[in-house]
Amino acid sequence: MTATSSVLRQHAEQQYADELEALIAFDARQRPPRWKMSPWAVSTYLLGGQLENGATISAKYIGNPRVIEIAVATLATDRALLLLGVPGTAKSWVSEHLAAAISGDSTLVVHGTAGTSEEAVRYGWNYAQLLAKGPSQEAVVPSPVMRAMRTGRIARIEELTRMPGEVQDSLISILSEKVLPIAELDDEVLAEKGFNIIATANDRDRGVNELSSALKRRFNTVVLPPPRTADEEVRIVETRVASIGRALELPAETPALEEIRRIVTVFRELREGVTSDGKTKLKVPSASMSTAEAISVVTHGLSLAAHFGDGVLRGADLAAGMVGAIVKDPLQDRVAMLEYLETVVKERDDWKDLYRACRDVMA
Repeated sequence: MTATSSVLRQHAEQQYADELEALIAFDARQRPPRWKMSPWAVSTYLLGGQLENGATISAKYIGNPRVIEIAVATLATDRALLLLGVPGTAKSWVSEHLAAAISGDSTLVVHGTAGTSEEAVRYGWNYAQLLAKGPSQEAVVPSPVMRAMRTGRIARIEELTRMPGEVQDSLISILSEKVLPIAELDDEVLAEKGFNIIATANDRDRGVNELSSALKRRFNTVVLPPPRTADEEVRIVETRVASIGRALELPAETPALEEIRRIVTVFRELREGVTSDGKTKLKVPSASMSTAEAISVVTHGLSLAAHFGDGVLRGADLAAGMVGAIVKDPLQDRVAMLEYLETVVKERDDWKDLYRACRDVMA
């Protein structure tokens, strides 16, 4: 096994093991079958807080707490959970932490792509065993979903709508009857108590592989909205950048909140097509300019500042990442970006450095 100190990114249950242990030790509320902690404790793990015994739980999700409470309550029933939202709204992040808190294992994951096969959701075969002995239990290669059913844990399906429709529909019997037939063996796997599925989907992918109505009915859909306020988004970016910076061991100073606020302001104004004071309408680029991309831009800027500067994050360090995140279409997005620089950024007295740096990148 690789030493945890050398791992670039630990699973949630490893990275936050101390918090999970503290919550489990403190939690005296009723737990659903095979859950590591009660629904209250799962919600507290996601939303953060101070326990009566003095333990501090960091916030993994910053936003409307009711969203998390609804998601947790869904998983305590026999309904599967679908986390839906625009890119960068922490769907995968929330999914991972829910699985870590409930099952103590966030690794039972199916990654949805156009090439995902039905075997990835149901089961496959070890062909050496199959040729040697014929169809048998030893020859079955269980999918993450099958392993979750057998052990009463949470399975995660990322980007459900990117999977072909026939692969999506292989979930119907699993979700409705809690059974996975193995037709070749005239056998079946019955889900143990505690089993459930968390799926994520990007609502901008709607129409790519639209979910069938039969499958939709078997999910309780929870929409993860973009951050409501700039302050909320700044807090999210600050928290995640600090965590990523520690993991990467970047030798840079903690970024000033003002620099984070500038990036968040740029992304929010361009997403909404109007400046924060409501006075100037803007062209909206084709890029998503999500909170996740803001985190990436700040992290990239920290790397530049650390390795090619004095370790202090400045506008020049942010410019390249910011322009790259916004200008996806070299014609349309470039026009929108240049217009924004000239009409908004240039006119703000304390943003002159960011204006010059962005113009240099786009020259």
